[in-house]
Amino acid sequence: MIGVFDSGIGGLSVLRAIRAQIPDLDVVFFADQAHVPYGPRSLEEVRSFSEAITCFLLDQGAQLVVVACNAASAASLHYLRQRFPSVPFVGMEPAVKPAAETTQSKVVGVLATPATFQGSLYASVVERFAKDVRILQDTCPGLVIEIEQGHLDGEQTRAILEKALKPMLEQGIDTVVMGCTHYPFVIPLISQIAGPGVRVIDPAPAVARQAGRLLEQHGWQIDPGQGEKVRYFTSGDPERFNSLASRLMGEPVQAERADWVSGVVRAPGAQ
Repeated sequence: MIGVFDSGIGGLSVLRAIRAQIPDLDVVFFADQAHVPYGPRSLEEVRSFSEAITCFLLDQGAQLVVVACNAASAASLHYLRQRFPSVPFVGMEPAVKPAAETTQSKVVGVLATPATFQGSLYASVVERFAKDVRILQDTCPGLVIEIEQGHLDGEQTRAILEKALKPMLEQGIDTVVMGCTHYPFVIPLISQIAGPGVRVIDPAPAVARQAGRLLEQHGWQIDPGQGEKVRYFTSGDPERFNSLASRLMGEPVQAERADWVSGVVRAPGAQ
């Protein structure tokens, strides 16, 4: 079993990629909708959330944890690896490297939340792989909330994206990187605004491949044909989560409520 977590429904874009690449895998997914969005929060606060959620996922039986949140990866991935040395972690890294390798115009746009841009992980990626590329950034204020509300092609969602993308397009971007796991759910709208000449990079398939590699490295076998079991938890409203998650995953989703109690995530019925 692997654990996957995000501040909200954005991590479903990663879960979708993992399930496509690794059939018959058991997964426990946690959406921390009580605290969404993580992007504007301090790195210390996001780190404390990530530690508590990791403990919860391990208690549910997870052996590998995917931090399916760019803000949480930026704030806490290094800390989590130190805090839980026996647990393999896969984090989100803005796909600046493939963007820098393939851009023709040498101008790349990155859409991410403030916590991602503030983290040392993002700065390191840009320094290592994009020295010869001009990087344009935008935090898309309010976009995560619009996506959490299911407004994937609404008027406000379009306005946020146009405000972010039009200045980038004027400066010649030919590639735009999704630096938040919520954003792949609005790629159709991004492509409408940016046009066919702009490549949109979703890092989720690469994250899924890394999860598969780690499973192999640790010798964890998946029984083919047994059928996967996915258990969903949210710290928010399960009914609201179920409605949107079912739409995004293309199948019925039934989440359980997990509550925060004194900084600890409690499963349903836990004492």
